[in-house]
Amino acid sequence: MDLDPDDIFRDDDDDPENELFRDSDASKELVVYLVDASPKVFSTTCLREDEEEETHFHVAISCIAQSLKTQIINRSYDEIAICFFNTREKKNLQDLNGVYVFNVAEREDLDRPTARLIKEFNCIEESFTKEIGSQYGILSGSRDNSLYNALWVAQALLRKGSAKTADKRILLFTNEDNPFGNIKGVTKMDMTRTTLQRAKDAQDLGISIELLPLSRPDEQFNVSLFYADLLGLEGNDLTQFLASAGQRFEDMKDQLRKRMFRKRKIRRITFSIANGISIELNTYALIRPTNPGKITWLDAVSNVPLKTERSFLCADTGALMKEPAKRFQPYKNETIKFTVEELSEIKRVSTGHLRLLGFKPLSCLKDYHNLRPSTFVFPSDEEVVGSTCIFIALHRSMIRLKRFAVAFYGSYTHPQLVALVAQDEIITSGGQVEPPGMHMIYLPYSDDIRQIEEVHSDVNAATPRANDDQIKKATALIRRIELKDFSVCQFANPALQRHYAVLQALALDEDEMPEIEDETIPDEKGLARPGVINALEEFKHSVYGDSYDEERELQNNNKLSEASRKRKAIAEHAVEESAKYDWAELADSGQLKDLTVAELKYYLAANNLPVTGKKEALVTRILTHLGK
Repeated sequence: MDLDPDDIFRDDDDDPENELFRDSDASKELVVYLVDASPKVFSTTCLREDEEEETHFHVAISCIAQSLKTQIINRSYDEIAICFFNTREKKNLQDLNGVYVFNVAEREDLDRPTARLIKEFNCIEESFTKEIGSQYGILSGSRDNSLYNALWVAQALLRKGSAKTADKRILLFTNEDNPFGNIKGVTKMDMTRTTLQRAKDAQDLGISIELLPLSRPDEQFNVSLFYADLLGLEGNDLTQFLASAGQRFEDMKDQLRKRMFRKRKIRRITFSIANGISIELNTYALIRPTNPGKITWLDAVSNVPLKTERSFLCADTGALMKEPAKRFQPYKNETIKFTVEELSEIKRVSTGHLRLLGFKPLSCLKDYHNLRPSTFVFPSDEEVVGSTCIFIALHRSMIRLKRFAVAFYGSYTHPQLVALVAQDEIITSGGQVEPPGMHMIYLPYSDDIRQIEEVHSDVNAATPRANDDQIKKATALIRRIELKDFSVCQFANPALQRHYAVLQALALDEDEMPEIEDETIPDEKGLARPGVINALEEFKHSVYGDSYDEERELQNNNKLSEASRKRKAIAEHAVEESAKYDWAELADSGQLKDLTVAELKYYLAANNLPVTGKKEALVTRILTHLGK
């Protein structure tokens, strides 16, 4: 049946993180990789970290391939196209010379990346010379202009979608900073003018053009010769671009990844202030959760995804009920029936808009009120003109008076209070560090806050306090082991990386799974440095004194509590039971799903893995741990 009545009572929006994945089409990105394939790209080489040489063409191809592997997981609904220019063969809808659009069967030229596309693109260097070929597309005495043709083809590929619903970009890879350098006179002026006009036409349609220059460490890419005019760079923008253009090739993948996965608008909301005054805000996610994909069950014969359907039969006649089942509620000896629409309206306790309730001092907002990553909001004048002016006035007043706004917000089924905290703009000599705007902090309900009390074994005894010497030694120890410029973004989740590595190996038919480095494991070499060891010994000496025997203390304190003994017994039992199964064989034969939840938890508990979640999650966790 088309409608599952249980869906009416299922609170899909109860997961507050769900809003990060709503309106994916509104934040879709359409990207065309434009790669220069002239002979100069193949002949120019650079040194890698292992001192081996690689061509600029290889650098561009490896960067794109790596970004596609990352994108297919992080932003699978974005669409890409790969286009080479300065080629011998031509393949494009406009039938223009020197432009070749690379693609695979059963895929449009601009479409989501697929495993087949990545597999064949990884092998393109081996067959490029034979199947596509390389030649200079801009020659003296010829009117052919391969760069103009490439921009035309890229613009045509990006006709899909509107600028309001998608971000459109062209990423240009080249090591030729002056494409018309060999041409002189009126011909050069004419070809330069038409190319710049083509680029301007694309930019007027909402298409941004970004240059990724390929240059040798000892030969800087001179963007001032031509591409500064094409990109519209001048003043500080030109100076900063020249400074970054000379970076080594090891940074190229990181540059491309940053450009591919920039912060994008999540959704647009209405902010109701008072007396019918409303403004429009855009919301941005500063931190996005990343979770393994859900298990998709496939038919054993056809390998087609299985779909679950539910039908209702009449209890009296056994006939199939075509109309959706109705819910009812007994009330005063009467049966009150509810339709699907009525139930949906009953559950609609919030409009989904942001409604201002009042203001409070910033001192009332505590650190523990921030339950999950905040959402950044910024005004937009696209639909409601004047939103920016009202937002700026409110923003300045909140900063001046040191107040935060309390507002009502939430989805239809998950209303909640939020705090809007104004953030002032931070500018340094290098440019803007933090933009002006507001952080929307999701406030907890009273039941979400647990009051923590200090508990001591002897309530009459004085509370132990550290003396000045102990605090000094502890401070010295922390400074020794403190990570410089620490950010959670520096470390990847090893479980997720292992999961994605398995998916990549399966999708691309790779013989070996990519190596995964667990960056969350303590740095044993760093902790073994003499400075750290000395600081640790000094701290222990200041706390326990000279006569402290660590081994004897551990023996004396080896008295487990009742809860600890139970946990230990459960873990030992899980290890014993887990040893009775051949988990690798069960995983290879696909029989893990036939085990009970209790049996699956034996393996998880024996390997110190989380045992929470549904059966599908437990099976996925076991397969990931086994590397299957």
